[in-house]
Amino acid sequence: MSEPCFDVAHLGHVELLTDKFEESLNFFVNIYGLTESGRDANSVYLRAFDDYEFHTLKLTPSKTTGVGHIGYRTSSPEALERRVKVIEEMGCGIGWVDGDLGHGRAYRFTDPDGHIFELYYETNKYVAPPEEKSALKNIAQRFHGRGVGVRRLDHLNLLATNVEAIRDFMLQALGSRVTEQIMLDTGKLAGCWFTVNNKSYDIAYTQDHTGVKGRFHHVTYAVDQREEILRAADIFLENGVYIETGPHKHAVQGTFFLYVYEPAGNRVEVANAGARLILAPDWETVTWTESDRKKGQAWGLKTIPSFHTHGTPPVAEGSH
Repeated sequence: MSEPCFDVAHLGHVELLTDKFEESLNFFVNIYGLTESGRDANSVYLRAFDDYEFHTLKLTPSKTTGVGHIGYRTSSPEALERRVKVIEEMGCGIGWVDGDLGHGRAYRFTDPDGHIFELYYETNKYVAPPEEKSALKNIAQRFHGRGVGVRRLDHLNLLATNVEAIRDFMLQALGSRVTEQIMLDTGKLAGCWFTVNNKSYDIAYTQDHTGVKGRFHHVTYAVDQREEILRAADIFLENGVYIETGPHKHAVQGTFFLYVYEPAGNRVEVANAGARLILAPDWETVTWTESDRKKGQAWGLKTIPSFHTHGTPPVAEGSH
């Protein structure tokens, strides 16, 4: 076992692209319960009430849907330079950018599937205006009780044409660990769950059966309790939001889940924040077999077909 690397501190933010910008913005603010923290000429920056950074979701109008980029914060300026050196040696670097409203300069690079990532250290910590200020000193923003009222960014799931290549990439580029994985009977890796810290995972990659690169599966914000996810289902129902599957409990990683589509078609999840922590420094990857997965989710709910076919941007019929 190689020594764990903690150069990367945590998942910082996700940029989502939408071709129905106003409808998507209304969903994320008034139904999902995020708060707008700023705007620039191109995008709106959003946050959950317990996120300490300026933003965790960047919503950008586009002619298409899917993910724009994924940002991770490093543990120090020196750690950022170390990671950049490794990534440049890997030959997948794009280069330095000035950064968004939420953070300072960042180094951009691509994974083997073409998804764009960035690493940064300097960040703009959220300072709440008076109407959003919490009575508690250790919370960045008060709980406003709007919509689902999600607490914090938890993880995202990307689609990949070659999960094995992604596994090798994430271990080298970010120093991630694989906590759980799905191995098919053919010996092919169908899914990998990665962490850079003590969370059970911050990003997952699963097989894209279309063979098209660079697509997005879902982004997840956490709430505290399962009961809040049941309430979220009612909130989505009353607001005409398409519920894809759940509420139910995952077998892989054990999270209680609910999946919906926001107005542009990007998949969004609500999950419980009480998910497992990986405290063991010598954690051994849990492998789920093809027969394990055919049993369905933790309590027997079968995985619906769209979970393996729907991603954004959508793939035109016959183009793969």
